[in-house]
Amino acid sequence: MNTARIRVLIVDDSAVVRQTLSEVLSTDPEIEVMGTAADPFVATERMREEVPDVITLDIEMPRMDGLTFLQKIMSQHPIPVVICSSLAEEGAQSTLKALEYGAVDIITKPHLGSKQFLEDSRIALCQAVKAAAAAQLRVLRPGRVVEPKLTADAILSPATHAMAETTEKVVAIGASTGGTEALKTLLEVLPPDAPGIVIVQHMPEMFTRAFANRLDGLCNITVKEAETNDTVLRGRALIAPGNHHLLLKRSGARYYVDIKDGPLVCRHRPSVDVLFRSAARYAGQNAVGVILTGMGDDGASGMLEMKQAGAVTIAQDEATCVVFGMPKEAIKRCAVDKVLPLQAVAGAILAHAH
Repeated sequence: MNTARIRVLIVDDSAVVRQTLSEVLSTDPEIEVMGTAADPFVATERMREEVPDVITLDIEMPRMDGLTFLQKIMSQHPIPVVICSSLAEEGAQSTLKALEYGAVDIITKPHLGSKQFLEDSRIALCQAVKAAAAAQLRVLRPGRVVEPKLTADAILSPATHAMAETTEKVVAIGASTGGTEALKTLLEVLPPDAPGIVIVQHMPEMFTRAFANRLDGLCNITVKEAETNDTVLRGRALIAPGNHHLLLKRSGARYYVDIKDGPLVCRHRPSVDVLFRSAARYAGQNAVGVILTGMGDDGASGMLEMKQAGAVTIAQDEATCVVFGMPKEAIKRCAVDKVLPLQAVAGAILAHAH
């Protein structure tokens, strides 16, 4: 069957970046670069001739910045937008704001590095464009203002000896495309004594810390970017740092996390599968697994292991997902106990935690 290719418009003020992105995306037979533009005004002219399926958009540009252009697109003619950002921590806040304004995903601009780095960038970029093309775009509601394919065996170490008895619950959450806003919706309503939470959100390096800090300002629980040996505590959520796997471990009755390098698993680092499989191994029936919106099948195998180990497993339903890929795969593998709208997930977590 000959399916239409995903047409992409690249908007970036750097000629080198436009050329690099064009070359990288053109390696994928499912993607067609329909054009490039040096700024939003040129992009607007190009879009009068042909409407793209997906736009990759730089934030920092002359004449009109990417955020202003994004707001115009989403208010006038919503098109899936992937923010293509430089790997700079200072720009992370603007990039996160773009997700609030309706951008589907963030990727970092590919730059010259090792062959492996370029290959990982290519995989991430093509995946992000395909996920964006499949996304359900929604009318944005104003948020509240806050001041201030390897398997997971490649990452997991062999299981240790018998573990001390504990009934403390741990919640493992995995998300990808659309997950940043879904996590905000979920975590915002949890009380300060909610069970300890460990999270993998597919997101580039440098942005996870800003994302964690943003959630920390919104939520009743504490949210931080995870570091090796952080204890999993009630009232705290730990988010995997970009470009590193996050594993749940246990020492006696104490749960803690381990941050690891390693190969991409299910085309991702961090990988939801790695987190879920470690939760199955070290928390078993004390775990609650949650799989949220996202493209692909990362987390489906790990969630099945969690269910088989006695954990309660929950998937976000299709109606509230931006991309119903990861939950759908987990449901298909009979790994899910409950399929719930996003707004009902927090209540289900708390019910099982008690």
